[in-house]
Amino acid sequence: MLNLPRAIPALNVVGRGLFAATRFSAEMRFSAIQSINRSLACIKHGDDSANHEVYDVIISGGGMVGSAMACALGMHPKLSDKKILLLEAGNKKVMDKVPDSYSTRVSSISPGSATLLSGIGAWEHVKKLRFKPYKKMQVWDACSDALITFDKDNLEEEMAYIVENDVVVAALTKQLDDLSENVQVKYRSKVATYTWPMPHQELHSIPWVQVGLASGETLQTKLLIGADGPNSMVRRHLGIPVVKWNYDQSAVVAVLHLSEPTENNVAWQRFLPTGPIAMLPLSDTESSLVWSTSHHLAEELLAMDDECFVDAINSAFWSNENQSESVEKASSLFRSALATVMPFAGSPRQLPPSVAGIGPKSRFMFPLGMGHASEYIRHRVALIGDAAHRVHPLAGQGANLGFGDVACLTQLLSQAAFDGKDLGSTQHLLEYESERQRHNLPMMAAIDLMKRLYSTNTAPVVLLRSFGLQATNMLPTLKEQIMAFASK
Repeated sequence: MLNLPRAIPALNVVGRGLFAATRFSAEMRFSAIQSINRSLACIKHGDDSANHEVYDVIISGGGMVGSAMACALGMHPKLSDKKILLLEAGNKKVMDKVPDSYSTRVSSISPGSATLLSGIGAWEHVKKLRFKPYKKMQVWDACSDALITFDKDNLEEEMAYIVENDVVVAALTKQLDDLSENVQVKYRSKVATYTWPMPHQELHSIPWVQVGLASGETLQTKLLIGADGPNSMVRRHLGIPVVKWNYDQSAVVAVLHLSEPTENNVAWQRFLPTGPIAMLPLSDTESSLVWSTSHHLAEELLAMDDECFVDAINSAFWSNENQSESVEKASSLFRSALATVMPFAGSPRQLPPSVAGIGPKSRFMFPLGMGHASEYIRHRVALIGDAAHRVHPLAGQGANLGFGDVACLTQLLSQAAFDGKDLGSTQHLLEYESERQRHNLPMMAAIDLMKRLYSTNTAPVVLLRSFGLQATNMLPTLKEQIMAFASK
């Protein structure tokens, strides 16, 4: 259980830890790199560099974020003369096909991410495959009657879209086929080594990043973009420190069959003492489950037969066994006081649909954690997506943070190319790092705070968060600001 007097300083330490790890002097780094670049300009290229093909950009790691990065660079008119290569470990024959049944790994694609995917031509492929928009989100506490709802213009606009990760990857793979003249893709490629430019050894240094593949092939690039996930080999080989920790939770995911067809345009999330449970719409009859809970309970949920598992899900969404009478009385009084001040604010409570069954062989679990690279860039290298940051899934922002990295880095690289600058120059890479950290760090700190605040059923903490949730639900302007920040 969380001790409130001790928890608040602890949360402050978490926030300071995230920010302290990124407190590098941009001026000192930029000055040093300027000297490096001037030194590199004087290097006489040896015969070894001439033996290997040099790319303007190599993206190491595909998936959703790496493939989106390749499409974004390949489609930008200011980068049309650049040689771009994507190193994808997956098998193309598997990646460009979508299974008939729904898969368990899904993402909540924000309007901002959908705009990016539309701009690079992938969203049209997504719409031809399958996706499900939702127009409302309801979040409520299992330990009290407090709730908050989010919607846009009385359900006239879509808040976000639930899309299977496999569908996004298939759409991007199809788009990469159309960009074959601009972007080269090496599927089933595995990186064995990286060799970095060593500016302090001017006469003997290689001028570019060297990438050695397991096949024995050696490539060179003026800019390497690491999109190789939370265990990024690029980040580790560069020695970039990471602030990270594992949560005492695992996520259980599954495909759910609803008891009856509904419009199913609401994303449901309830905070249980052991962690949040979310039900996200896939179709009128199916939803995706993401249940973050203790490792022990996650293992129990996986071991249950289908009927017991369905009962556990319905109980998690409907049961009031965790509510305290004293907390509920105080919460009710506070809600009544708010209603006298703002009688027409807030949204009515809806009941979630009941679950009738689960998809065959659709239950899986994976551990949860958070991580943040202290630097997103080094000389001729940039990190994007999970290679730079990893978050808890409770806010559904993991993929959106990665797509935000793609949009930002593409804009800065295209402008650098238009201005005739070296794509690997640290000047615009530092701009990318600063801009993305200004967005990512507050989001990550808020997600971590929310996870910790709701991981207890201690009465004072329950009362505090209930007051906060109810007050926020009564303030339309504040809710609009939260939605605007999350939709980027």
